[in-house]
Amino acid sequence: MNILIVSQYFYPENFRINEISRDLKNRGHNVTVLTGTPNYPAGKFYKGYGFFQRSRTEYYEGVKIIRCRIYPRKNGSKINLSLNYLSFALSASLKILNLGKERFDSILVFAVSPITVVLPAIVFKKLKSTPIITWVQDLWPESVVAASGLKNKFVLSMITKLVIFIYNNSNKILVSSEGMIDSIIDKGIDKSKILYLPQWAEDIFENKKIKKNSSVILPKGFKIVFAGNIGHAQDIPSILKAAKELKIYHDIHFIFIGSGSMFLWLSEQIIENCLSNNVHLLGSFPLDYMPYFYNEADALLVSLGDNPIWSVTVPGKIQSYLCSGKPILTMINGEASNIINKSNAGLIASSGDYIQLSKNILKLKLFNENARLKIGQNGKNFYNNNFRKDLLMKKLEQLLS
Repeated sequence: MNILIVSQYFYPENFRINEISRDLKNRGHNVTVLTGTPNYPAGKFYKGYGFFQRSRTEYYEGVKIIRCRIYPRKNGSKINLSLNYLSFALSASLKILNLGKERFDSILVFAVSPITVVLPAIVFKKLKSTPIITWVQDLWPESVVAASGLKNKFVLSMITKLVIFIYNNSNKILVSSEGMIDSIIDKGIDKSKILYLPQWAEDIFENKKIKKNSSVILPKGFKIVFAGNIGHAQDIPSILKAAKELKIYHDIHFIFIGSGSMFLWLSEQIIENCLSNNVHLLGSFPLDYMPYFYNEADALLVSLGDNPIWSVTVPGKIQSYLCSGKPILTMINGEASNIINKSNAGLIASSGDYIQLSKNILKLKLFNENARLKIGQNGKNFYNNNFRKDLLMKKLEQLLS
């Protein structure tokens, strides 16, 4: 097949669509990616790229990349993000007109925010009648409301109308969480065109490649690893409250690996609350090192705040946590919690319930090693039966054909 992928973000930006495009290429398909000028997450163009740089064709692992000019995110303010989103939609729509002579069997849109990433694909569909498969990662306008607190009814109404237009012009809509289906149906979209296709763990977790960073010395004791974005959505204050509850247990350690908008706040709170012996901020590491940290953990922690949109969200690290074969501690509602419950892969607390999280940590700590291994293996087995990459890639291939 000749496949066109439309994604605002692509290599050298670190997004799952990089791996998906490469794997489709390796499966014998011709893959072209229409994307923007890389500037995520810092908001500055990557070295060698710029707004006024002449358009060029690049290749990544044999995948052809066509870039369009976009306004960078800069500091991520509402104005800058709006300009960033709109500039890609406009620039990519103009760029895609130049592909009018190309023939593609299908268009796959990787629809992380913003949903406007689908608009260029619709332009091409109108020209060539090429079917669009939109893989929804973030629900709009719900995710906009959750992230920005937007309450303007007129603006929300306009966004909702745009979303409905995009969904109606998509031949198939893939969702990464079953909890998203009702939200899309509620917008008047035919249920038959909505299909569940979850994410999977990156290759490095399935292949069990352990790459140790010799510069990092982890504390001895019961290690709880939190990996990924340290932001507002993750309800970091509630995790900190759990750490305070367990402060007297000197052998319990919360280890944060990642960065985000709450990183500085967390570092200050650790000092202010005298938690430096129990809470450790290691910063960000390349993905290559994450299997090592997971392997060294006694438990892996995932949390999201109490918000309706987050209750239908499954954080991508759920799959890598399950794949690692380690017990999982949750402080989360909805879909992600259901997965851990169904798989018997860990202990569950509701969003914001730091008291229950504290109790679960103590409970898991008292389990013997064999009991914890059994819980971790439950997660691994559930992953192999439901989220294994080869199964899901085969399903994606069939949907694109």
